[in-house]
Amino acid sequence: MIHETAQIHPSVVIEGDVTIAANVTVGPFTYISGKIEIGEGTEVMSHVVIKGHTTIGKDNRIFPHAVIGEENQDKKYGGEETTVVIGDRNVIREAVQIHRGTTQDKATTVIGDDNLLCVNAHIAHDVIVGNHTHVGNNAILGGHVTVEDYAGVMALSAIHPFCKVGAYSYIGGCSAVVKDVPPYVLAQGNHATPFGLNLVGLQRNGFEKAELRALRNAYKEFYRSGKTQVEAKEVLVEMAKDWPSIKHFLDFVETSERGVIR
Repeated sequence: MIHETAQIHPSVVIEGDVTIAANVTVGPFTYISGKIEIGEGTEVMSHVVIKGHTTIGKDNRIFPHAVIGEENQDKKYGGEETTVVIGDRNVIREAVQIHRGTTQDKATTVIGDDNLLCVNAHIAHDVIVGNHTHVGNNAILGGHVTVEDYAGVMALSAIHPFCKVGAYSYIGGCSAVVKDVPPYVLAQGNHATPFGLNLVGLQRNGFEKAELRALRNAYKEFYRSGKTQVEAKEVLVEMAKDWPSIKHFLDFVETSERGVIR
């Protein structure tokens, strides 16, 4: 099922149950095999591999040597039909790998909308990436990782399996993240520790001065007051009544299974 307006190079190999929508372009020597859907206006460049049970939305750009929907690297994986789901308007740069999920977890790997996955980024099985994120060159999202909206994971950083990266947070380059990074926080290092708020990212995304001031006070209460987490959270509960962003911070901390960076 290839739409008549799709432009497919003669060297492309297409096998299986493949649906290619209107105005899709597929470059030379690309291999598409399995139960695949590619949405309208998506550009698939040369030497791309798309396999498994993979759904790709509209207006994505997929650069050479990206591998999407390949078998994951989990030893428990036994060939079950698991999936990759990719939203709209993502930029997936050269040699990015996005592996399918496992039945032991969600059975799917999900990329939302408007994300930038830079060269050689690795998105492992059962990862959930939200919207408007930035994953830098050679960054690694281990299995079962969640990255919330507008977060940034910079080059050569590694996120340990089952960790969560909160919304609007920023992880500096060459970091090793082994615990959850709360929303709005700037983190760096091996192991990653907090260095304040991601003020630049928050300002770029429209946070006003009053809210930034409130978030700064919440950060100081949680990280710099000398209080225990239990004591600090009691104060944040009151602050969260006026600021949904602080409530999200508090909810993130309270539901963290690995614990948050300190």
